[in-house]
Amino acid sequence: MKRWTVAKLDRVKAQNISEKYDLPAFFSILLTIRNISSESDVNNFLENNKIITDPFQMKDMEKAVLRIRKAIDAAEKICVYGDYDADGVTATCLLFSYLRDRNADVMYYIPKREEGYGMNTKAVDTLKEIGIQLIITVDNGIAAVSEIDYAASLNIDVIVTDHHKPQEALPEKALALIDMHQKSCKSTFKEMSGVGVAFMMVQALEGEFADINHLFENFGDLLAIGTVGDIVPLILDNRVFVKKGLVCIQNSERCGITALLKEAGFANKPLTSTDLAFSIVPRINAVGRLETSEKSLELLLTEDYKRAEELAVEVSDLNRQRQDIVTDILEEINIVIENKKELIYDRVIVVAGDNWHHGVIGIVSAKLKDRFDKPVIIISTCNGISKGSGRSVKGFSLCDAVASCGDILIHYGGHPMAAGLELAPDKIDIFRKKINQYAKINCGTVIAELNIECKLNPANLDLTLAEQVMYLEPFGEGNPLPVFGLFNMMIETVQPIGNNKHLRLTLKREHKYVTALYFFMSADIFPYIKGDLVDLAVTLDINEYQNKRDLSIIIRDIKFSDADVDEQIITNMYFETVIRDEILDVKEAKKILPKREEFAEVYKFIKNSGTFYFSASVLCHRLGNRINYGKIMVILEALNELNLVKITRNMKENRIDILPVNKKVDLEYANIIKRIKEMCQFG
Repeated sequence: MKRWTVAKLDRVKAQNISEKYDLPAFFSILLTIRNISSESDVNNFLENNKIITDPFQMKDMEKAVLRIRKAIDAAEKICVYGDYDADGVTATCLLFSYLRDRNADVMYYIPKREEGYGMNTKAVDTLKEIGIQLIITVDNGIAAVSEIDYAASLNIDVIVTDHHKPQEALPEKALALIDMHQKSCKSTFKEMSGVGVAFMMVQALEGEFADINHLFENFGDLLAIGTVGDIVPLILDNRVFVKKGLVCIQNSERCGITALLKEAGFANKPLTSTDLAFSIVPRINAVGRLETSEKSLELLLTEDYKRAEELAVEVSDLNRQRQDIVTDILEEINIVIENKKELIYDRVIVVAGDNWHHGVIGIVSAKLKDRFDKPVIIISTCNGISKGSGRSVKGFSLCDAVASCGDILIHYGGHPMAAGLELAPDKIDIFRKKINQYAKINCGTVIAELNIECKLNPANLDLTLAEQVMYLEPFGEGNPLPVFGLFNMMIETVQPIGNNKHLRLTLKREHKYVTALYFFMSADIFPYIKGDLVDLAVTLDINEYQNKRDLSIIIRDIKFSDADVDEQIITNMYFETVIRDEILDVKEAKKILPKREEFAEVYKFIKNSGTFYFSASVLCHRLGNRINYGKIMVILEALNELNLVKITRNMKENRIDILPVNKKVDLEYANIIKRIKEMCQFG
C-alpha cells in the first residue's frame, strides 16, 4: 500500500522562472516542483554541457595517475579488473579501451558470477602467473581487504576505483583508493557509478588540458549505459553523462552497440534513458547473470560487424532465458507465500528457496518489492551456498540493515536501495528475525510513497504537456518520470485490449472525457466498475504512429476518491502487528477489533460477490467505508482461519473464495480475535 503525496507548488516562483528564462509555463512548474529554481540550477539542468567534478578532487587520483603512467612507459602488464553487471562491464570496456589506445600492455578480467563479486585470491594467482604487475579495479575493490593484501604479498600493485560505500576496514595496502564515499575524499559529487569513476580516471590521465568533448565522443555511449544501468541519481555529472551519452549512442562507432540497438528494435529510432534501462541494460546484464560477461564485453569491443550481429542475437537470447527463469522462480515463490503467508507481513520480507539462479534473484526481489511495497531479500541455496539479493523502498537503508546482521554473514555489501549477502544455510531463519528486529527498532514500519508532481485538470490535457515533460529527459533515479494526479474521475468504460493483458479506460469529469491505458491489468481482476469515482496516478507519453503524434496517458496507480489512505495505512499496520505476534496498546487493539455485525456484513458481501478479487480498500469502499481497513483485514483473516473463506494472496492476485459451511461456526474461536481481545484487556 502506497501513500500518495502531492508536491507543494509555488506558482509565483514558477511564473517568475517562466518569464525570466522564457520557458513554457508547465515546464517551469515542473522545474519549481523539483527545486530547480536558481539561475545556476536552471542553467545546469538545461544546458548539461560540462561535468562539474574535478577528477583530482578525488582522494589518491594523482597517485593513481602517476603509477599508471609509469606502468605504460615501462610496458608493465596491467589488468583492468571489472564486474559482471552493466556498470562493471562498461567501466571495464572504457578503461581497457583507453589504455589499449595509449599502447599500454593491458588485459581485462571479469570474474564469473560463481567466483563471487569483486576480487578473489584465485584470480589474483592467475594474474600473477601471466605476469601482471598492476591491477586497476573498476566498480569494485573497496571491500577487498584480504584480496588486496594477498596481491601486495605477490608484489602486485592495486589501484582501486569504486563507488560503493566502504565498510569499516579499508584495503590499506592498495597503492591508491579512489572512492568518493571515503570520509577523507574531497570530491564535490559522490553519486557516480563505477563507469563514471572510470571516466574520471581517464580524464585525469589525459591531464590538465584534456579534451572532454573528444572523450565523450569516444566513451559517451559506455558512460550512458553504465550510469543508467547502476541506477545512480541522474543529476549533475550523471545527467551530463547520460544526456551526452544518448547522443553518442545514436552515432556510436561501436558496431556492437549498433547491433544491439537493432536487435532491441531501436535501429534509427530516438533513444531515451528509459529505453536504455528496459531494453539495452537488461541484455548486457543477462550475460553476466547466466554466463560469463566476457561475451558482453566482446560485443562492446569487437570491430567485426558480422560478429557483433551474432553476439547481439546471443545476448538477446540470454535475456529471454533470463526472463523465463525469473518467471519460473516467481511461480515457486507464489507457492512459498501461499503456504507461509505470514512472510509478507514482516517489515522486511525474506523469502528463501533452493536452486534459484543466483544471477536473477535481485530482479526477483525487485518484483516482490514492487508488489508488496516493502523491502525484500530473496535468498537462494545452491550446492550448500546461500546467497541473497535485496531491494528496498525509499527511507529504508537496506545496506545498513544487512550490515547490522554482519556477525552471522559471510559476505555482504551494497547501497541503501540494494544489497547482496552470503550466509550459511542454517542461518537463514536467524537472519530473517534479526533484520526484522533491526527494522522494528530503527525504522518502525516503512511506508512506500507514490510521489505526484501536481494535479492535472483533464480539460487542459493535450500533447503540449507531454512535450514539455520530455524536456526533463533523461529520466532515472534522482530525476524520475513525472507522475501526475487526475482526481475525482468517473469511470465510463473498461475495455480489455491485447488479449485481455491490458485495459483501456474512459473516464470523465465535468463533461471532459479522458482515455487512459492500464498495462498488465486484466479485466478479470480489475476491481473498479462503471460509475466509480476514482483518483488516478498517471504519466504522460507521446504515441507516434504513421507520422502522427498523440497524447498517451498511462495509469500507474488507482484508488477510490473517497479512500482515507492514511487511516488504511495505520490500521493495516495494527493488523500486521497482530499477525507478527507483537503487542498493540489497548486503543490500537480496539481500533481493529470487529463487531459481530461487521463480520456478517463482510461475509454477506463476499458471498454475494462469488469469487472476489480484492484489496481490502475495495471492500472498504463497497461497504460504504463503514468498516475500517484494519478491521476488514482482521475479519478476512478470521474467516480464513475458520475455513469460511479461502484467501489467496501472492505475486499474481488477491482473491477470496467462499467455502462450503456444514456447521455453525463461532467467530470467537479465531486465533486472531483471541489475540486482539487479550490486548484489549490489558487496559
